[in-house]
Amino acid sequence: MADLSDEIRNGLGEALANGDPDAATAFTRKALEQGVEPLDLIQQVIVPVLTRVGQDFQDFVIFLPELMSAGEAAEKATEILEEVIVASGKQVASLGTVVIGTVENDVHDIGKNIVSMLMRSHGFKVVDLGRDVSPSAFLEAAQKEKADIVAMSSLMTTTRPSTHSTIKLFNEVGLREQYKFVVGGGCVTQEWANEIGADGYAPDAASAVEMCKAILTKE
Repeated sequence: MADLSDEIRNGLGEALANGDPDAATAFTRKALEQGVEPLDLIQQVIVPVLTRVGQDFQDFVIFLPELMSAGEAAEKATEILEEVIVASGKQVASLGTVVIGTVENDVHDIGKNIVSMLMRSHGFKVVDLGRDVSPSAFLEAAQKEKADIVAMSSLMTTTRPSTHSTIKLFNEVGLREQYKFVVGGGCVTQEWANEIGADGYAPDAASAVEMCKAILTKE
């Protein structure tokens, strides 16, 4: 096992922060060639850099395109690392399983896709159900994947009630207490989250990751 050199640490960190997937891929492969452990790259470079990028987004230092680019670069790097980890037969310590989707009758998914990308980069197992996801589809996926968190996105006011319908279905079948429910999207507010009995609300992708970490840490 080789130590993480400053060249790799700084090079990969800059590639992620600058949203450069080619450079991120190159530095990741170079680190592996030098014998660096995949988990060291994830824990010592990728997660801290993405956390900083997320904070910069919340502080309006950077904006949505930069956040998306950083997430895409990190996803390229983590894909390579995951392949190596799987091939070695080691278990990746996942933070938890998140089933995510845009709610029924809502076809907007850019925000949801960014949340999925950042969560994967931070170590969550993410099952993305896509757009226009019915309450029953959320229920089926949560059970099948043994989810820790069910994350719902709603961009249009007309579809916001679907977040309520989904939680209501879980209540009706007696499974509400098995999962944590988080909501977000353009039309969702903290007040709405409180009203429907969700466990958390996040105004943006970066804070969604931190919120999910906090929810699972409390358990």
